[in-house]
Amino acid sequence: VQLQASGGGLVQAGDSLTLSCAASGLSRYAVGWFRQAPGKERMFVAVISSSATSAYYADSVKGRFTISRNNVENTVSLQMDSLKPDDTAVYYCAAKEMGSGIYYKVESYDYWGQGTLVTVSS
Repeated sequence: VQLQASGGGLVQAGDSLTLSCAASGLSRYAVGWFRQAPGKERMFVAVISSSATSAYYADSVKGRFTISRNNVENTVSLQMDSLKPDDTAVYYCAAKEMGSGIYYKVESYDYWGQGTLVTVSS
């Protein structure tokens, strides 16, 4: 599974941005978004189940970010609202088999996209 993440860019604090993750066959996997700021570890942001019946968020983004998916188009989106400078990071989408691993752990994911940079200026 080759994931392609896109949609990053430079925005101002308070703006919105939508990231997209696409891959053939993505509909069978749970898909998560992680982010990595310079000099920091890669951190969990959000995850959505294969059927979109469940979604979980990191506390730092809860209420501001929304994850969704389109299983016909094999895409997963991350709508990011009310962006803050602390949201600046490279964002990665990742896929894992349903029921395997712990959703917020990096090591639970089998496939990773290349990352897309989000920069939020103050």
